[in-house]
Amino acid sequence: MAGSTHSVTNQPPPLTGYDAYTADRALVEAVERHLPPALRDEADGELSALGRACGSAQVQEWGVQANENPPRLRTHDRYGHRIDEVDFHPSWHRLLGKGVSAGLTAAWTRPGGQVRRAAAFVLWTQVDAGNCCPLSMTHAAVPALRTDPELAAEWEPLLTSMVYDRGLRPAAGKAGALFGMGMTEKQGGSDVRANTTRAVPLAESGTYALTGHKWFCSAPMSDAFLVLAQAPGGLTCFLVPRVLEDGGRNVFLLQRLKDKLGNRSNASAEVEFDGTWARRVGEEGRGVRTIIGMVAATRLDCVLGSAGLMRQAVAQAVHHCAYREAFGARLVDQPLMRNVLADLAVESEAATTLALRLAAACDDGEQERALLRIAVPAAKYWVTKRCAPVAVEAAECLGGNGYVEESQLPRLVRESPLNSIWEGAGNVQALDVLRVLRREPAALDAYLREVGLARGADHRLDAAIRSLLTELADLEGIEARARRVTERLALVLQGSLLVRFAPSDVADAFCATRLGGDAGAAFGTLPHSLARESLVERARPTL
Repeated sequence: MAGSTHSVTNQPPPLTGYDAYTADRALVEAVERHLPPALRDEADGELSALGRACGSAQVQEWGVQANENPPRLRTHDRYGHRIDEVDFHPSWHRLLGKGVSAGLTAAWTRPGGQVRRAAAFVLWTQVDAGNCCPLSMTHAAVPALRTDPELAAEWEPLLTSMVYDRGLRPAAGKAGALFGMGMTEKQGGSDVRANTTRAVPLAESGTYALTGHKWFCSAPMSDAFLVLAQAPGGLTCFLVPRVLEDGGRNVFLLQRLKDKLGNRSNASAEVEFDGTWARRVGEEGRGVRTIIGMVAATRLDCVLGSAGLMRQAVAQAVHHCAYREAFGARLVDQPLMRNVLADLAVESEAATTLALRLAAACDDGEQERALLRIAVPAAKYWVTKRCAPVAVEAAECLGGNGYVEESQLPRLVRESPLNSIWEGAGNVQALDVLRVLRREPAALDAYLREVGLARGADHRLDAAIRSLLTELADLEGIEARARRVTERLALVLQGSLLVRFAPSDVADAFCATRLGGDAGAAFGTLPHSLARESLVERARPTL
């Protein structure tokens, strides 16, 4: 008799057993758009295989387990020897191994590698954003190391390997390696030129002893790190290995792991250097210039990661509403809920479209470097800031269920602000945009050429471009307006891309609301004239 009160009805099936890649039409179309025809079949096959893994119950469970069992710091072994290691749940290693084998650190050595990796990063973030941190750091270290051909020859084959070789051993004996980064110090934060870590030259040319305290050290279990320290010639970039060539441990004193709001599966540490052995990367006094390639790559990964989080939040919300009934009809068929879902879908597609366009620019190298200088910080500023409201609104679509951990939405909500904060928070990105506008006229020219490709296709986009030019012509008090200018740059670029490449319903909705002002301050305020049903159906994942 008791069992009769527990019949389960009006609940959606789990969003598992599907291909997260082929279900994401915006992502599939972006990959096809930006890859040469000769690479598309191979890339689609790889991404579909990864998409099926992302959509599988087993891999999704790995993500849950990695977050429910966060890393633990072990400073000493049972005998009292200092070891400074981080223990992870087995699911973390499974995820990291899958990410490496899927090519998430191999973009620099593969044809069309940046676009293929970007799409994979969007997918893999949806399973667990935490393990994407070391994948991102490892990928991003390559351009910094290339400033020193000798170091690049030694390390790049390990960083771009598709083999996850865990454990701390001399790099020469490993099949693959991971990199972390340590720039931030407690007294300086984003102002890295205020760093106080000291680098004293040793007898061997290019080697130094470091002494200092890094307030945030990413991925402390990695094989090596790029760090900034003050050398006699000024702020300089250094490579710090965890294990020395003779097998001895380098001095790398892990003081504690950060207790973070989200990103729980990933370890972020405070680390002290005390005579720590390091090799110089680049010239003394040019540390920021040396490491800027790494920073640009990690900032783009913040955009990709936020696009992935938004996509998963929207997929969960649309999937739930496609099955859940209330007041005599499916939620997805009710006009007000459909408005919310359609609005979220537009935001998600705009983020994906912009992120993949920037990845394609990375594949084109020098030709589009000027565009990236202005577009990456603008996209990093805007897309990452849109992630949190999207995740929260998507959770609300599930009602009380969206506030329960088992729905996955709370994890997405906790993760959603991170990419806006890390790798330079909002003000840092906006000020970087201003620096580019003042010092690099070629960057603005490249940006205007890009958005100009869509001129004449939508009157609201044309008006937004004119308004942006007026804004840029008035330099008085522009620093206080830096966020406004950066937001407009990102929105106009997104609008131009959607007008050129997205279905007309998507472009119309974006231009009407994000550029034309015909929307409210919350999601779900699209004008009634828009084709909301087609927007929702385009975003729906099919089992």
